[in-house]
Amino acid sequence: MIGQDDIRAAYARIKPHVRRTPVLRANAGDFDVAHNQPLTFKLEFLQHTGTFKPRGAFNNLLSRKVPASGVAAASGGNHGAAVAYAAQRLGHKAAIFVPDVSSPVKVARIRSYGADVRVGGARYADALDACNAFIAAGGALSVHAYDAAETIAGQGTVGLEWEEDAPELDTVLVAAGGGGLIAGIAAWYARRVKVVGVEPEGSRCLHASLEAGRPVDVTVESIAADSLGARNTGQLVFDIAKANVDHIALVSDDAIVAAQRLLWEKLRVAAEPGGAAALAALTSGAYKPRPGEKVGVLLCGANVDLGKLAGLAS
Repeated sequence: MIGQDDIRAAYARIKPHVRRTPVLRANAGDFDVAHNQPLTFKLEFLQHTGTFKPRGAFNNLLSRKVPASGVAAASGGNHGAAVAYAAQRLGHKAAIFVPDVSSPVKVARIRSYGADVRVGGARYADALDACNAFIAAGGALSVHAYDAAETIAGQGTVGLEWEEDAPELDTVLVAAGGGGLIAGIAAWYARRVKVVGVEPEGSRCLHASLEAGRPVDVTVESIAADSLGARNTGQLVFDIAKANVDHIALVSDDAIVAAQRLLWEKLRVAAEPGGAAALAALTSGAYKPRPGEKVGVLLCGANVDLGKLAGLAS
């Protein structure tokens, strides 16, 4: 299983290529949370490409041999942008497969990094099937969005930075899609800090898997489906989460939209739905801190359609 040594090695490998993102301390009461708890945001949306994803992408490309045929990845959008960005920076070809549900903003960003973008299929799982067929035919290096040790160790470097910059935290709230991010952070903290996952009610593959005691498929229907829309966590994410994640809080799409609006009104942060999900657990009451509990909230993505954001803010 992935541990702190793996994450430290990943950080040494990727450090020249990623940003160390800052933390912002606030009071939960400023964000309409009932109890005025200490609150620390990790501003990972300031990472290259607008999400945490380049950490795992660079760790894959720097720790594995990339063939002349390049790399390939399936993505709801953010992982694809990160792989395309890392491939461009390191001089490799990239083919990215995205489903029809992917935001046009995210598809445009992937193309801006020079990747061959292929759009098709209703959900992430369909894009993954097409990506796997492409890899089998041409020999490109597969860069999985979450169910790979290199990806998880790379994403775990978020936890390494967070603990160094906010060692006082009792609990961290982390949005979960396929689970690579929360698995990496949970592997870093290893229950020294409580790690709580946050999933949309309509896209709850990690919650369902932990309830079932094994990875299971779920249906996906959420406003955050393009970033938190995996159908199955996979075994590696499941094993780490079972050992190190305290529990999963579920939030409604309405709660996610309300959290997006709050982030814009209070911080002028343009968060995508998946990027606002962790805060939604607090603002909706899906996670209720103990008195005095020091809570960290990961703001993990800002690839939002500004037209939709304007509608929320009006």
